[in-house]
Amino acid sequence: MTVVNDLIDPVVRDSIAGFLQTVESDLRTSVVSTDPLVTEVAAHLVEAGGKRFRPLVVALCAEFGDGDRAAAVSSAVVMELTHLATLYHDDVMDEAAMRRGAASANSRWTNSIAVYVGDWLLARAAAIAAGLGEEAVRLQARTLAQLVRGQLAETVGPRGADPIRHHLRVIEDKTASLIATSARLGGMVAGLPGDQVSALEEFGTSIGIAFQLSDDLLDIASESAQSGKMPGTDLREGVPTLPMFYALAAGDTGPDSRRLKELLSAGPLTDDERHAEALHLLRESAALKQARETVHQYTEQARRHAARLPDGAPRRTLDALSHYIADRTG
Repeated sequence: MTVVNDLIDPVVRDSIAGFLQTVESDLRTSVVSTDPLVTEVAAHLVEAGGKRFRPLVVALCAEFGDGDRAAAVSSAVVMELTHLATLYHDDVMDEAAMRRGAASANSRWTNSIAVYVGDWLLARAAAIAAGLGEEAVRLQARTLAQLVRGQLAETVGPRGADPIRHHLRVIEDKTASLIATSARLGGMVAGLPGDQVSALEEFGTSIGIAFQLSDDLLDIASESAQSGKMPGTDLREGVPTLPMFYALAAGDTGPDSRRLKELLSAGPLTDDERHAEALHLLRESAALKQARETVHQYTEQARRHAARLPDGAPRRTLDALSHYIADRTG
């Protein structure tokens, strides 16, 4: 998150620096169990690092008020533990071998252990949320239900629905819901009035969708491992993303468009030559431009929601974050 930190208003950056350090320390403490195996597996992804985007969102949104700092830290830990639990489960479902540059928990310890420790992390998050009060517990339960709904929708597919609308809904449920809840919790513990808490939550939904879409675009457009994985990984693994959906739905009947549809329809592109061809055609396609425009639409939505909040350094930071996510895909 170094680049993002550079965009944060200096007043806010100085204020949240210690907060995020405390969150990091509390994360490590929260995954300690009386069972050494559980501790080792649960700490695996914490130690591997990550963007810590959800704790950052909690911190930024808590800056709009002068509330309970300890509750804000706990909220950030709850959100990151919940996120980490979903990664353990996702890697089992995807049969992933790597996560954050290290062997995935399922490949290192078996699927069953990864699932159980993911469940344990959810339990730890729930226990911490209970200390924040009934509203926080209800909010976490609602978010978990939305995460499961998104995962189920992704697993069963559109089932006759428009594939693009279905894909965006899955992203809203699987990714944006946690970011929206992070924003709402930040506003709640800051003691903000209900309309401002709602504005933050809506900001979180829009920026969360844009955040995931921009990551997916980087996988195609980046010449380096800027996205945290080698470019074209989604193509190689047969993971559909928005530019692919747009390419498949395009009315263009030119030879490049027809060839790209043929390649994308074939599933995982494990052959190096076919993979390179598909990546080149997708980078040159109108579909990539259309996907970029969609990211911009969501970041503009986020900025409109942020505009409902009091002016000052925290709001300027949310605005800068929106610009960063829009611009990082080119």
